[in-house]
Amino acid sequence: MANRITRRALGLAAMSGAAALAQNSSETKYTGPLDGTKLAPHRFDPVLWTQKRHAEAPMQLTFRADNKKQAEAWQKKLRAKVTELVGGLPERGAAPKAEIVESREFPAYTREKFVFESRPGVMVLGYLLLPKKSGPHAATICIPGHGRGVDDLVGIDDKGRERTRKESYQFDYALQAVEHGMAAVALEPMGFGCRRDPKATSRSLTTSSCQPAAGAALLFGETMVAWRVYDVMRTIDWIETRRELDAKRVGLMGISGGGTVTQFGAALDTRIQAAFVSGYLNTFRDSILSLSHCIDNYVPGILNWCEQYDVAGLIAPRAFFAESGERDNIFPVAAAREAFAKVKRVYEVMGAADACGHEVHRGEHVFHGVQGLPFMAKALKV
Repeated sequence: MANRITRRALGLAAMSGAAALAQNSSETKYTGPLDGTKLAPHRFDPVLWTQKRHAEAPMQLTFRADNKKQAEAWQKKLRAKVTELVGGLPERGAAPKAEIVESREFPAYTREKFVFESRPGVMVLGYLLLPKKSGPHAATICIPGHGRGVDDLVGIDDKGRERTRKESYQFDYALQAVEHGMAAVALEPMGFGCRRDPKATSRSLTTSSCQPAAGAALLFGETMVAWRVYDVMRTIDWIETRRELDAKRVGLMGISGGGTVTQFGAALDTRIQAAFVSGYLNTFRDSILSLSHCIDNYVPGILNWCEQYDVAGLIAPRAFFAESGERDNIFPVAAAREAFAKVKRVYEVMGAADACGHEVHRGEHVFHGVQGLPFMAKALKV
């Protein structure tokens, strides 16, 4: 005979379910040990505390100059201090000898894959995209942000094939630089792409080695910022050996983490004649200090001396362009506007107001390039 469910059993089951739902509802509402107390949560907020610390930060070398002579003296002092804060930069010595490991022909350019040793034990890989028209060409070093690395700048998809359309948030901007008449040197940053440890490589193409590598840099009293900037410097040394490239017309560009390298790189190496920073120019206060960012962005002690816009001010009077997305949720646009106003003040004092620019586009944290790439081409006299 089939089992029958009585009304009493149904009622007990309903009561049991209701009790479980009530218990689960109660559990989801629990937010922590402050529940049931009269203590204000904001008093325990570490980010709020660090923002208050920022308001009191000494920033001893923030820009205060009133004339060009004072501005130049400020740059000399701050450039030395920032070099110290990032952990110092090695002496460069002779230009590295690069090995060309692959060369491919495309309708408008040749693409060379090359490697060189930046310093003992540190191998660098990059692509040189060389226009087929006669040179020597202005050369723009292109640094990717977090993602697959340099492949996302030169039109290589995640299967190693040539792709027919520009995609990802970086939109192959090394190719775009070539389309604007420049040679492009697309560089693989330490911690991305082929420059990762085996654990990161085994997980996915986009898993970086930033955490262990940048953390190790801090243990040595150095920073990932300096390690990556030094690779850029050694790349310029190599560019100076290539007769197809004009070493007096060198630019640097990148988005996000590549923007970090671009801003610090152009600030510290005055051979760079033009810089294009996408999705990075901001204040430390509103971005790096207040939001979750990769460890490769941090420079210990920098707020004792300056803000992010002061670092960008070291590029003046050389050409500088920044772009920001209205909907960028990690580099807020209001702070980007504030930062650019500070940078422009440096350019104005140095009599070079026309050498800097800023575009706010309608996108998120993506490369745009509509104004920035023509700005670079003009600045490098393409």
